Amino acid sequence: AQEKSYAFPLEDAINYAMTNSYAIRLADLDIDAAEKKKWETTAIGLPQIDADGTYSNFLKQGVTLIPSEIFGGPPGEVEEVVFGTKQNLTGTVTLNQLLFDGSYLIGLQAAETYLKISSLSKDKTNQTVREAVINAYGQVLISKENIRILENNRALLQKNLDETKIIFQNGMTEEQDVEQQQITLSNIENELNKAIRLESIAEQMFNLSLGIPIDSEVQFLDTIENIGLKSSDLDLLSRDFDLKNHIDYKIADNVVTTNELMVKYEKSRALPSLNAFLNYSVFANNDNNIFFENNGEWFDSSLFGVNLKIPIFSSMGRSARTQQAKIGLMQSQITLDETSQKLKLQVDTARNKYQFALDHYQTSKENLVLAESIARKEQIKFFEGLSSSFNLTNSQNQLFNSQQNYLQSILNIIQSKVALENALNNFSGY
Repeated sequence: AQEKSYAFPLEDAINYAMTNSYAIRLADLDIDAAEKKKWETTAIGLPQIDADGTYSNFLKQGVTLIPSEIFGGPPGEVEEVVFGTKQNLTGTVTLNQLLFDGSYLIGLQAAETYLKISSLSKDKTNQTVREAVINAYGQVLISKENIRILENNRALLQKNLDETKIIFQNGMTEEQDVEQQQITLSNIENELNKAIRLESIAEQMFNLSLGIPIDSEVQFLDTIENIGLKSSDLDLLSRDFDLKNHIDYKIADNVVTTNELMVKYEKSRALPSLNAFLNYSVFANNDNNIFFENNGEWFDSSLFGVNLKIPIFSSMGRSARTQQAKIGLMQSQITLDETSQKLKLQVDTARNKYQFALDHYQTSKENLVLAESIARKEQIKFFEGLSSSFNLTNSQNQLFNSQQNYLQSILNIIQSKVALENALNNFSGY
């Protein structure tokens, strides 16, 4: 059996992960569980019907002593009497209905809040998965582009080495020039081997972020230049920040709501609770196990009642629980204030990092053009005998570093853009 193959532009990869990633699937199940929990709480206030049956068989019935004179016997003596039948069978159906319970009303609100918590967690998971997919997709493309550049560099260095060997054999250069070229070529080959291994890891990380088998074959239909261009969005730097619409603020605010309900719940436990019940029973008693025969006699009974429970004194236990709930509420309010300030700082920091990434990209792009020009000129000068191998190696290393800086600057733009979008809670497509 072959693994299924996939092909994604970045936007399709994000959409696929929004349904199939492991984190998303777990978050969906959390919402399903919260919905069931909500119904479980709601059902507490709905009619509850239970049925039970009991069969008993006295292996040896108890004896009761009663005065003999009841049966006409002499005073002062007792008779041994067995009451009841040896075998008994009873069936009962009971209907219970909650009429009033303050904690139940709070519980309904808490169940709704719990469902909202799961929904907000899902929204947060969506953000996390989206960021992971974008970063992983970009990392794969950077790895592929890095391999392409290193392969071109290796080919050029191999050509230079072959030509340098010929020049050395003709006595027109020193042996150290050949050795210098061999060192540079070996370093590039090591970097290339490392890049190939990192590419495999990057692809597996991408597959993991999508929720597909890590060994699946994936075609990446976007290019790093295209994603880098779409990630360069100057309007994002001036986009407004709506604090109260941010998912992290909503989560912290929902914790405050939850703790407010906890305070109400603890207070409601001091209120009376009222329940009603209705039951119906049938029972039969005999010594010969003839319950279901025609001559077996059954008796029935029914009972309706109302139960009122009034809490009176709990040795200050309820008060202690209420005070704890109030402390929890104050803590969550402090956390909400802290979250507000952290989110504002996060936006400012993300804007600065994104601006720096854009500036760094432009600088790296210009430096790459200059490094290519310098390396090209040094190569010409070296083979014309106007420059040393040391200068040629320096110019080549400078070019290699500029190439790596350029690729890293593109990746920084991609990563800092999605980080700023998360900070603003404002997302654009790819």
